[in-house]
Amino acid sequence: MRILIIGGTRFVGHAMAEAALDAGHDVSLLHRNATDELPKATHLLADRNGDLSVLDGLSFDATIDVCAYVPGQVRRLHDALGERGGHHLFVSTVSVYQEPDGPGADEDSPLFPEAPEDASEVTNDTYGPLKVTCERIAQELYGADGLAIIRPTYVVGPRDMTARYPWWPLRAARGGPMIAPGPAEAPMQCIDARDMGAWTVRLAEGRVTGAFTAARPRTTFGAMLDETLEAINSDARLVQVDGDWLVGQGVDGLQLPLWTEGSPEFSLAMGTGRAEAAGLTHRPFAETVVDTLAWAEANPDQSTNPQWGMPAQREQQLLEAWAGQA
Repeated sequence: MRILIIGGTRFVGHAMAEAALDAGHDVSLLHRNATDELPKATHLLADRNGDLSVLDGLSFDATIDVCAYVPGQVRRLHDALGERGGHHLFVSTVSVYQEPDGPGADEDSPLFPEAPEDASEVTNDTYGPLKVTCERIAQELYGADGLAIIRPTYVVGPRDMTARYPWWPLRAARGGPMIAPGPAEAPMQCIDARDMGAWTVRLAEGRVTGAFTAARPRTTFGAMLDETLEAINSDARLVQVDGDWLVGQGVDGLQLPLWTEGSPEFSLAMGTGRAEAAGLTHRPFAETVVDTLAWAEANPDQSTNPQWGMPAQREQQLLEAWAGQA
């Protein structure tokens, strides 16, 4: 197949591009900056927010749009490519769902109200509604018979330059007493970028349509930490700390990445049956942990971010203060 990926050089898109190349497809990547990544792909250099004439005269069997965040980007790509893009796969987000009442909600669950079509500012509050609008426009432009919508939860694995999950195996590798923020039973859900990439390519190959939540079966935050330590044989000792107490100390989900700040979020406990019926499979989570740590240690400039994580001294202060509550 001739597959066009919008993006494709960093994390999620890179995994899709690798999977497509490994499957023997002719892969083109539309992105802004020259790179040495993925030399077997054709690189089309353009800013999707600007001139897309680089697509003139080209046609593809499938297009995977990894990086549309605002409605105008969806329309602009269709204006430039039209029906020459083939089967369309739009990468959305689990953040389109209104908070479910409990675990196991499916793809027909209520979505947030749409953001205005001319909205362009992406924030924590607008991210989900903007994606809802993007989904609706994609449905309008490509039709139910020509579109797959993929709604991932947290995407993890090697090359995770968000530096969110990598903070945890890196912290576990340091060892010593380690905050395990409560409640331990709070829902948690993720997907390895490589599993998502390979599955997305299979959806393209089969011209599969519909909307899918892309995630591993739900687990808990506490279980994720336990499995992280076990996978790398860490000698860290998890110390269960009350979530409300941590919030009272000014701790948030930036300092302890992926933590929902003491309150369960059932959008991280979505049902995965529809995606699995469409062929989504998962590698053992231990493999994800080990590979993430290896990549993170080899690429500290990419796997760490001052926006995420807690300094060791601050963690020690909190652990001492928590111990003093006993």
